[in-house]
Amino acid sequence: MSNNVAYSVGANGLEAAKNWFAVFTVPRHEKRVETHFSLRGIENFLPLYQKPCQWKDGSKKILQLPLFANYIFVRMDRSGVVPVLKIPGVIYIVGGSRPSPVPDSYIHFLREGLRHAKIEPYPYLTVGTRVRIHTGVMAGMEGVLLRKKNNFRVVLTLDMIMKSVTVETALEDIEPIDRTSITPRFQFAASA
Repeated sequence: MSNNVAYSVGANGLEAAKNWFAVFTVPRHEKRVETHFSLRGIENFLPLYQKPCQWKDGSKKILQLPLFANYIFVRMDRSGVVPVLKIPGVIYIVGGSRPSPVPDSYIHFLREGLRHAKIEPYPYLTVGTRVRIHTGVMAGMEGVLLRKKNNFRVVLTLDMIMKSVTVETALEDIEPIDRTSITPRFQFAASA
């Protein structure tokens, strides 16, 4: 019993413990993959959040969208890899040949947060990400995200005079930008 596999005692004796794993799917196929998992008895969790939408005709609807685009979670032991990979729409299990388990506590956190409607997606931001400030007097400024102690900062650079400043900002007031959208006259950086 090596290879870092956890075991538990079940009704049929010693069994490999089941863990949660993230599965990457074909774009916009998360719900279809969830249906296939359910039909085959594979325990799964597709975190969905509610997003209100208003159509051009003025009608309103609440959409159920995946919290993580292209991802669904499955609970399995290591022997369940092949059946999961055979599901139509599944591309791979995160971690490759040695899938990385997702802690049970994270799945619990997601379920509880969604049950209380306190979770919604947010763009993945890391220090060094190019961002745009979208709220306040600095709205429209672009820069690089930095972190200084417990605060987030955006570094704004005025290339023509070769000077930079940092602006403290809330994380919810910035959004990541595509490098191709940066105007060459001004480059701004966000810092944390």
